[in-house]
Amino acid sequence: MPQSKFQAILEAGVEAGASDWHIREDSTVALRIDAGLVEIADFVPDKEFISAAVDEIIDERGKKTFDETGDADFAHQEDGVGRFRVNLHRQRGKMALTFRHIKDKVPDYKGLGLPEILLKIASEERGIVLVTGTTGSGKSTTMACMLEFMNDNFARHIITIEDPIEYHFQDRSCIFEQREVGIDTISFNSALIHALRQDPDVIMVGEMRHRDGFDTALTAADTGHMVMSTMHTSNASQTIQRIFDFYGHDERDQIRQSLATNLAAIICQRLMPRAVGRGVVPALEIMINTGTIRKLLEQDKLDKLPQAIEACRNEGMQSFNQCMLDLCNEGLITEDLALEKATNPEMLRMNLNGIFLGTDNAILG
Repeated sequence: MPQSKFQAILEAGVEAGASDWHIREDSTVALRIDAGLVEIADFVPDKEFISAAVDEIIDERGKKTFDETGDADFAHQEDGVGRFRVNLHRQRGKMALTFRHIKDKVPDYKGLGLPEILLKIASEERGIVLVTGTTGSGKSTTMACMLEFMNDNFARHIITIEDPIEYHFQDRSCIFEQREVGIDTISFNSALIHALRQDPDVIMVGEMRHRDGFDTALTAADTGHMVMSTMHTSNASQTIQRIFDFYGHDERDQIRQSLATNLAAIICQRLMPRAVGRGVVPALEIMINTGTIRKLLEQDKLDKLPQAIEACRNEGMQSFNQCMLDLCNEGLITEDLALEKATNPEMLRMNLNGIFLGTDNAILG
């Protein structure tokens, strides 16, 4: 295969700080750098190049999955360059590859700009912790930071269930078992069910996709375990609604009560380009299941969750607007970008001008 050119593309992206590579047959290669796309204009991979690259990096399981479904996810270690999560798929009848760079070492939460409240959440012994956001918003990295904090501070048995495994954890205070779907286990849900029989303290599931998995997560939390997972939702209220969508309407009250008991926190994340220099900073909405949130869930007052998140900042919660205001005041993002991405742009505009409306204290009224 044209190994030198393939490796050069990956190397160039790593050196440029790319997070993702888009390699398509008969199209220019594109790199995602600081939330934007940059094309490598001097090279257009042909069918022979793509086929040779795929043959070099895919395993038999991936080949079988791709032949049957047209998609395959797997991990690839490029010697001297780094480790990547790879998606192979077809578009317009042609093969295409998407690579995501997986850092060898879990980044420090301070270096990423994550708030310390996440460490407090990671210190809890039980409950469901959901990290949500769009693809590429840093969900896996945030969860990895929280697991690494546990590894430095607690004696826990942590089981991860991933497709594919991203960060490799080294035992320190904790012991890790990392299971890859398709290699170590047949499915997320099968591994999650069996994990309950493996004396875990923490179970991390790469993604919560179906009702069966969430049922098992609720059981795990209810029996004293912490379960961490991700969902593709944009805020806490939408996350709760997505969970309800797993179930029939007649089951909603039961699930709402179970969430009130077993939910620990929902962390919603977006990545924002820095105002100065390269890189991105995370903007987070954080909802913690305190007494106020628990009562809103129990009383089916979900429409008041955003108001409660803003009002309970002294308990570690924050809305996207509050976070973006902080990032603007610290000079980390521009006001124009904050207003473009804000949940409530008009309210943020007033806040940026020093105008703050009083919070209604009768959230539970």
